[in-house]
Amino acid sequence: MSKRCWLLKTEPDCFSIHDLAAAPRQTTCWSGVRNFQARNFMRDQMALGDRVLFYHSNAEPAAIAGTAVVVREGYSDHTAWDPKDVDHFDPKASPDNPIWQMVDIRLETIFDEPLALPLLRQVPGLKQMELLRKGSRLSVQPVTAAEFETVLGLAAEAKASTAVKTTAKPKSPKASAAKKSTATKNTARRAAAKTSTAKKVRRPAKAR
Repeated sequence: MSKRCWLLKTEPDCFSIHDLAAAPRQTTCWSGVRNFQARNFMRDQMALGDRVLFYHSNAEPAAIAGTAVVVREGYSDHTAWDPKDVDHFDPKASPDNPIWQMVDIRLETIFDEPLALPLLRQVPGLKQMELLRKGSRLSVQPVTAAEFETVLGLAAEAKASTAVKTTAKPKSPKASAAKKSTATKNTARRAAAKTSTAKKVRRPAKAR
């Protein structure tokens, strides 16, 4: 069976791709999903090896920040029955009736340049992407293989563009040597001129 591709949304103030990079084994459980359709994607369709676009939402700008891979298939989301987890607690959930599911993902790549939402909207190959559909709010979204590859291509182009801008043109050894020689000569001339001027300064006559 061919691997599927997905997009997972997260607010970077809560958990960013850099938090994932800092996690043990660069792996985390994708907990806290409280939408039934998104849960069903994780429970019924996500499989080991599926690839993920890691999306920063509610950010300036909102952007795809990198990629990850699914390393554990759907299992019970324990945050649902933890009353201390006020953002994700569900009083109807329990270990016997977990209701909500999660998967584990591992970091794959952090893009050199995040791919901002306005840029994605300009790409013809992403016109039908779920992320770009009006009113689409799901935090777990299917992505086609073609869309995934298009995103990777954009990331590669952005990386190459950044490399060109930041690479300074190396100076030739001859140019450096000539510049150094000129600076040395100028210093010598200034020193000679200073000495000559000093010799011309009138000194006060000795007291008679």
